[in-house]
Amino acid sequence: MEPRSIFFFETMLTPKVITFVYWMLLFVVVTSGFALMFGFGMYGFNLASLIKGLLMIVVGSAMVRIWCELLIVLFKINENVQKIADSK
Repeated sequence: MEPRSIFFFETMLTPKVITFVYWMLLFVVVTSGFALMFGFGMYGFNLASLIKGLLMIVVGSAMVRIWCELLIVLFKINENVQKIADSK
């Protein structure tokens, strides 16, 4: 990737940033889930906090993945539309 393509918006930077954001959000979700599971909060460890933490890790990870994939789909659509426009 040459600097000219970045400065004149010929290539998109955001899809590369989305990958970094995905890993950061996944780290936050997993860390929060473990914090909830093992009671780093107010009430300590119990079965309800263990289940809530597991649910947060599973559902939160899935939601972060879906959100990032939807953003990437938008950029893929843009790429394909640009290819169609360039071919005409």
